[in-house]
Amino acid sequence: MKIIATAIPDVLIIEPKVFGDERGFFFESFNQAKFEEAVGRKVNFVQDNHSRSAKNVLRGLHYQIQQAQAKLVRVVQGAVFDVAVDIRKNSPTFGQHVALELSADNKRMLWIPEGFAHGFLVLSDTAEFLYKTTDYWAPEFERSIAWNDPSINIHWPIHGQPTLSAKDQLTQVLSDAELFS
Repeated sequence: MKIIATAIPDVLIIEPKVFGDERGFFFESFNQAKFEEAVGRKVNFVQDNHSRSAKNVLRGLHYQIQQAQAKLVRVVQGAVFDVAVDIRKNSPTFGQHVALELSADNKRMLWIPEGFAHGFLVLSDTAEFLYKTTDYWAPEFERSIAWNDPSINIHWPIHGQPTLSAKDQLTQVLSDAELFS
């Protein structure tokens, strides 16, 4: 696997080595030992999640203020514009974000450590999104930051308004949000 650094050192793009021919392809989608070597620490995933969304659906920017979750995310069908925002108030990259396209075609994964808000916009007609998490979903600790917060300045590849859940319509801007130290 190939590890690609981003503008935020803790967030990593992971490209698996894909073996393909006229029959199809094969790749190792996860290897604990190689992954831990790449991120430089022990990681214990406890939950896998799978979502399917239609074009123009925007999910996020979500995080858990307690039971913080690190995530390893990827797309197995379709394409999304994926974003991780540093919300660690004492971080030198606080308020900055990493954004990239994840797709079934490019097979890239994104490692998002604890202390980040995460969201994605579906670019294809539909997309199936998988993510491994290091802690369990805890709705009482779930928080959201506005996808269009001008202080974060994410350039979402969208015209008009995205399709949002009721929860994602009731978000806060970064300056009003509960943050990590």
